[in-house]
Amino acid sequence: MLLVFTSFQAWSQVNPNTGGPLLGGSAPAFVAESTTGEIDFPKDCGAKWKVLFSHPADFTPVCSSELLDLAALQDDMDKMGVKLVVVSTDNLETHQQWRKSMESVSYKNRPPEKINFPIVADNDHSIAKKYGMIHPDNNTTKDVRGVFIIDPQNKIRAMFYYPMNIGRNMEEIKRTVLALQTADKDHVLTPADWQAGDDVLVPFTKYTSDQVEIAKAENPDLYMVTWYMWFKKMK
Repeated sequence: MLLVFTSFQAWSQVNPNTGGPLLGGSAPAFVAESTTGEIDFPKDCGAKWKVLFSHPADFTPVCSSELLDLAALQDDMDKMGVKLVVVSTDNLETHQQWRKSMESVSYKNRPPEKINFPIVADNDHSIAKKYGMIHPDNNTTKDVRGVFIIDPQNKIRAMFYYPMNIGRNMEEIKRTVLALQTADKDHVLTPADWQAGDDVLVPFTKYTSDQVEIAKAENPDLYMVTWYMWFKKMK
C-alpha cells in the first residue's frame, strides 16, 4: 500500500474530473425532499457549520452502522453548532422506512436513538453530481461515498471520500470539525492526531536566537520543539 502526502494550491473551485467543488469552494445549493420535510441546503441551516454525508443506498450494512453512530453524536454536534444532513439516492418512502427501522436498533450496547437529522432523497443523482460524487473510474454512485464539512460562510473546508465497503469514523469527522473551529477562532494550526484541548501550533515564524527569548517572555504559553515548530499551550 502506498500513502502519498501532497502539497499544492488549487486554482479552481471545481474539480475538472468530477465537476464537484474543491476545498474553499462554495457548497453547491439544492432543494430536495427529506425525512424531515423539504430542505433548501445550505440556506435552511443558517450560519452554522454543516456536515453533509452521502450514502449510496438505504438498508445497506455499512451505511446503517455509520448512521447509527452518527445518531449517537447528535447532541455533541448540536452543542458544537453543527447541522447534519445525509443524502442517499433512494426515494423518500424508502428513507422513511430505513429511518424507522434504525430507530428500533440497539447498536454497540446503546439504546435505540431517534434520528433527528434529515435524510435527503436524491433519486435523480442531481446532488451527487453537484458534489462530484460520481467518479469517472467508478461505474455508479454506489462506488463513492463522500463527507463534506462546510463552514458558516458555506465554504467547503474538508472533504473525505470512501469506498462502499469501508465504514467511516464518526469521531474523526467530529474531531476535524473541532480542529477547524479551533483554528478559525484562535488563528492557530493543529498538529497530527490533535484532540480537543491539546496544544496547538502557531503559524510559522522564523525567530533569531535573540528573538526566541523575547517571544517566550512576551507569551509564556509559547514553546519551541524546533525552530520551525512553535506550539501554544492550551491548558
